[in-house]
Amino acid sequence: MQFSYPSTDALSVSRELETLIRKEIHASQNWISFARYMELALYAQNLGYYAGGATKLGKGGDFTTAPEMTDLFGATLATFASSLALQGPLRVLEFGAGSGKLAEDFLQTARDIGLEIADYFIVELSSDLRERQQLRLRGDDNVSWLLAPPPVFSGLVLCNEVLDAMPVPLVVRKNGQWLERGVAISDGQFVFADRVADQEICRRIPDSYDLPEGYLTEVHPQQEGFVRLMADMLNAGEGGMGVLIDYGFPAREYYHSQRNRGTLMCHYRHHAHGDPFLHVGLQDITAHVDFTALARVGLEEGLEVAAYMTQAAFLLSAGLPQLLEKKRPEEANLWLPMANAVQKLTSPAEMGELFKVLLLSSRMELPQPVAVNDQSYRL
Repeated sequence: MQFSYPSTDALSVSRELETLIRKEIHASQNWISFARYMELALYAQNLGYYAGGATKLGKGGDFTTAPEMTDLFGATLATFASSLALQGPLRVLEFGAGSGKLAEDFLQTARDIGLEIADYFIVELSSDLRERQQLRLRGDDNVSWLLAPPPVFSGLVLCNEVLDAMPVPLVVRKNGQWLERGVAISDGQFVFADRVADQEICRRIPDSYDLPEGYLTEVHPQQEGFVRLMADMLNAGEGGMGVLIDYGFPAREYYHSQRNRGTLMCHYRHHAHGDPFLHVGLQDITAHVDFTALARVGLEEGLEVAAYMTQAAFLLSAGLPQLLEKKRPEEANLWLPMANAVQKLTSPAEMGELFKVLLLSSRMELPQPVAVNDQSYRL
């Protein structure tokens, strides 16, 4: 597969990041976990993919998220929020707001339908993305940025395509045991290297010791930690709803014997590939979400699994068709891009089935039109 070659400036940043990672590997007896490598590649200060200044979203970036495709995505989430049984104005907390497009569309729809927003908080680790969000949302007094989640929160928590970018350990079955696949240096190049894994990190893989020799996959301690944090916030408050939207599977599908190379994926200039050592810091690295693990942790921490469903089922039951109909213009050239975006968000062949929605609740009821689509039995 052919990729466009990075600019001289971009390559300079990438080489600086490679040097940083090499120093850490050398200081750690020539081995770091893949999770640590992924963390540095994505989040190293001023150098990592999400910490640098390169365009990441949309046509000029490496991938396109649902809010970038159409304002109907954020509008549907606002419509869903308006159907919750609220006591007073709504408070919203969005993690990883990307370009700020979801927040912009959510807030505009809230104004249009009379949904009163008390606060719209954004937790954004990337200083570059935070600056872009502040530029986009300037003038909206309801929006403020946090460097860390609040200890107490009541309201709606939005998490769209955030969990997949959390660093993951890689584990592989060899000679009847689990090894952790890390990163070492050989002949001056980054290479994979395996060590005996902490068997505890593999304990939630279904039938883990029945999986075939050479089976490679990911585990998700950081994703589970995020759910614990969200549970602590909501349980300490007066109630709320977490909306987790991402691509992934229930555990039995995630760890299927035929999915023997895991789900790790890299994105560079709208090309998906499997080499995490290519253009370090200039490409995204992601892993699919194990929704069973997230639901289990939510239950362990006192949250209710309000519902689990495909993205298509959620959007269609939360008001997307009605919003699309209201926006129908007479000019076909304006209507077709909206209809095409909706088709991509909901089609089983596109994002409609691969992306899932997990709704975790603390003392907040799910609206019936959405609740009837619950497929949590699949978890």
